[in-house]
Amino acid sequence: MAKTTKKDTPDKGEKTVKPKFTWQLSRQYKVLLGALLVLFSVALLLSFISYYIYGDYDQSALTNFGDRSEKTYNWLGKFGAFLSDFFLYKGFGVASFLFVRLFFLAGAYLLVDLSLGKLKKSIFWDLFAMVILSILFGFFWNYVPQLGGIIGYEMNLFVQDYLGKTGTFLVLLFGIIVYLILKIKISTEGIKNFFEKTNQSFSDELNQDAPIAQNTVITPVPLPDEIIDESIETSNPSLDFNSEEDDEILSNIELKTKPSAFEIDQESLKPTIEHASEITLKTKPAEPVVPVVTPPVVPTSEIIKTDDEHFVIEKIEEETFVEENLAAKLVKDFGEFDPTLDLSHYQFPSIDLLKEYNSGGITINQAELEENKNRIVETLRNYKIDIAQIKATVGPTVTLYEIVPEAGIRISKIKSLEDDIALSLAALGIRIIAPIPGKGTIGIEVPNNSPTMVSMKSVIGSPKFQTAEMELPIALGKTISNETFVVDLAKMPHLLMAGATGQGKSVGLNAVLTSLLYKKHPAEVKFVLVDPKKVELTLFNKIERHYLAKLPDTEDAIITDNTKVINTLNSLCIEMDNRYSLLKDAMVRNIKEYNEKFKLRKLNPENGHRFLPYIVLVVDEFADLIMTAGKEVETPIARLAQLARAIGIHLIIATQRPSVNVITGIIKANFPARIAFRVTSKIDSRTILDSQGADQLIGRGDLLYTQGNDLTRVQCAFVDTPEVEKITEFIGSQKAYPNAYLLPEYVGEENGISLDIDISDRDSLFRDAAEIIVTAQQGSASLLQRKLKLGYNRAGRLIDQLEAAGIVGPFEGSKARSVLIPDLVSLDQFFANELNDL
Repeated sequence: MAKTTKKDTPDKGEKTVKPKFTWQLSRQYKVLLGALLVLFSVALLLSFISYYIYGDYDQSALTNFGDRSEKTYNWLGKFGAFLSDFFLYKGFGVASFLFVRLFFLAGAYLLVDLSLGKLKKSIFWDLFAMVILSILFGFFWNYVPQLGGIIGYEMNLFVQDYLGKTGTFLVLLFGIIVYLILKIKISTEGIKNFFEKTNQSFSDELNQDAPIAQNTVITPVPLPDEIIDESIETSNPSLDFNSEEDDEILSNIELKTKPSAFEIDQESLKPTIEHASEITLKTKPAEPVVPVVTPPVVPTSEIIKTDDEHFVIEKIEEETFVEENLAAKLVKDFGEFDPTLDLSHYQFPSIDLLKEYNSGGITINQAELEENKNRIVETLRNYKIDIAQIKATVGPTVTLYEIVPEAGIRISKIKSLEDDIALSLAALGIRIIAPIPGKGTIGIEVPNNSPTMVSMKSVIGSPKFQTAEMELPIALGKTISNETFVVDLAKMPHLLMAGATGQGKSVGLNAVLTSLLYKKHPAEVKFVLVDPKKVELTLFNKIERHYLAKLPDTEDAIITDNTKVINTLNSLCIEMDNRYSLLKDAMVRNIKEYNEKFKLRKLNPENGHRFLPYIVLVVDEFADLIMTAGKEVETPIARLAQLARAIGIHLIIATQRPSVNVITGIIKANFPARIAFRVTSKIDSRTILDSQGADQLIGRGDLLYTQGNDLTRVQCAFVDTPEVEKITEFIGSQKAYPNAYLLPEYVGEENGISLDIDISDRDSLFRDAAEIIVTAQQGSASLLQRKLKLGYNRAGRLIDQLEAAGIVGPFEGSKARSVLIPDLVSLDQFFANELNDL
């Protein structure tokens, strides 16, 4: 990330938040830096090795470093001799070889574009081992002085001054144990198993060396099948018992110890066979293998004896307690679920893509401030209003003059002088805040003669936005006190924007979308963009597969057709109901708790659970939708506004006509967060904000923001079309999902009716109705009601039958259906063709 802008000056009593600076390098710089670190690690390794070979010969070269004629034996020349002497002799000794590993790993991570955050643990343990090894070799300096560096020796002496030699050795031993257990993961169970195996092997050797007991029985071992057939008995009289073959047979014997209560005479063990022909050899049939069945684990019992021998108490032991549940085990084995894993190499857009319009900040015109102050004081004195104190706060476009009137002055008297003060100041429009909430002063907002443009770069790069711990942070601009104004869309939970034409609504929408693009990963938020004007939001087509959501089987993700808007809104209602079902099954209350539970692997995806991204619906011109669709748009929007907050669907609606038939009572009740740009009348201001003040704004992004309580004046950040184009091109050039985020498919009521109506089931007035419709060229049920004197239900059935026959077109909202047959001649031909088909 680029460096942030100058930190805003906090008010007294506020705690300053130290910004977290994060740096983001381009891919080319990462490769260059990674290659440099890898090669530097190789150079260190060569210089360290050659130091232990030629270090004694290079001592003179260190003192005469500037003498080019001085010869060095180090493989990296004088520079290598200096490095090795610095790290090995003056540093940590042989433990400095760990620096080679650190530099190599850091360079390798940069080359393959991995996050350096994964090296934190490795760096810590390498430095820990470096310190322990250097102190250890320093402890044995008298025996191996070439292995310990000066730092290790000095640290050893420092520790010995306080703990002595014995204490120092114990501390070093403890450090080695910590490294072995926590880093190398040597467990006590492994050591225990090692000793058990050693004892077992020792006992086996003793058993092999033990002499044969006296009570043994010598039994012949069955010969292999290749030598003797199982079904044939050997009775060859020519077989000599003392032959070599008989010796081999008698050698195949097995010694078995037979437990006996009496001593067996050794003479009785001798064979009594006089001739080999008397020997009968048979193979022993194989014993059947009985499968081992593991009995179920049942709690063991303990018998407690009592004084009465006929009374026994049986105590059942408690069952074992499993401390780790399945979800915790999955998290331990695989880690938490990462929704960004599909696009793990996604890079957020750089702040350098935005343009800096003013680098010097706000310029304070001392003469202008003094002149305005004198005119305000003079105007109030003309009406016998004395001022005890006055203070000026300079903002980007407006300066706030806070005045403290003398005791006994009525506030309403000052408020009524708004036009008189504006006349004396010759200002475009002033706004009086009487009193300022939370302060005992009265505010007079006066526009600056030379306003300062607030760039989107200064707002995005501010520490307040970069360190914002919000679900959906939005940087709108800067307040009068030149403080970055950041709000959370998830807490609003919906936003209504209104204002006259050309006052900054579209720029405000771009600022909202840009803020979310700089802060949220594509897996965390999706946009549903509705643009009836067809030109305002078209730039965001480039990020369709990253951030946009759309209906299935639709080509354009940005909706410009009002019919598709109705289907999209109803599809969002279906998505809302589906998400509430998931929250019910997961037994959570909102999307944040659900996603946390899903990340901890407590929800099974096989049961339909999934990670739920936030969905932001943006409508650029709401008045046009109300004019064309009416209730069909207002009803799903009102339903989403009332219920969709908990499941992560948030609405941003903008309109340039803030009248009561567009911003209705239902809309206002469910949109507590509102933004008012400049309007032309106080009535429009009250319609938007329920108070006046928007009519006194100066335009060009000057806005009033309210979330149900106080009004905040903000200068909206300016983001131009080329800037948005650069951002969308940067995001669109990266790896994306295969498709845009698909919303549930919606089948409208008009499409859910079965239109395959049999000709025999047609109404008796079907032909008359068709002639009326074709003659008037207007497919309307009300027309049939008037002409044929029918009820609404029968006229509606006739329209459905006409649509099934192909005479009128499909339902088009509040518009009349299109007629597909041009005249009565074509209609007669249509009926004649139907009769021929029958």
